[in-house]
Amino acid sequence: MKITTKLSSIVTAAAIISVMSACQDKGAAPSTTAKSETPTAVSASEKIVYVNSDSLLTKYQYFKDVQTKLQGKAKAAQQDMASKAQAYQREVAQYQSQANTLPADQRASTEERLGRKQQELQAYQQNAGAALQTEEAKENEKLYDRIAEYLKTYAKKKGFKMVLSYSKANPTILFADESLDVTSEVIIGLNEAYKK
Repeated sequence: MKITTKLSSIVTAAAIISVMSACQDKGAAPSTTAKSETPTAVSASEKIVYVNSDSLLTKYQYFKDVQTKLQGKAKAAQQDMASKAQAYQREVAQYQSQANTLPADQRASTEERLGRKQQELQAYQQNAGAALQTEEAKENEKLYDRIAEYLKTYAKKKGFKMVLSYSKANPTILFADESLDVTSEVIIGLNEAYKK
């Protein structure tokens, strides 16, 4: 099972969705597919700006650290599950090699015990997956809160009325002037705040 791959894609998708839903307003707004990587000076008269959430997530150190931590936990859970599964397979193989020599009642009790063990193994796998998903949801909420709080302060300081989000994965903004892109400036600020 590719828990690590699945987990990282889920984390990325959830984080992008979280950032986008935090930054969007119900009204229609200008949009973009711009990918400016250098900080641009947005004029004070501009009241609506946008952040490229794809770039934000790939360059925000907190997100990278969380992703690494979750991937490590997923890998550890996967290795633990693999070792438990191997131990179970060894027991099954040992039973199969001895099955013909065992009395019927001992065969039945061994098969019953192995069946219970298989169910316990499946339950353990489901519980481990649920625990990882719960932790991932908590981390996504923390990520959302950090970005939203920073953007609230940033927008107030700069005099912006709205900060939109653009993502290739969910392109709700189709065009906006590149001069409205504040992604690089936001990434720098978020990373500086995270270092503290």
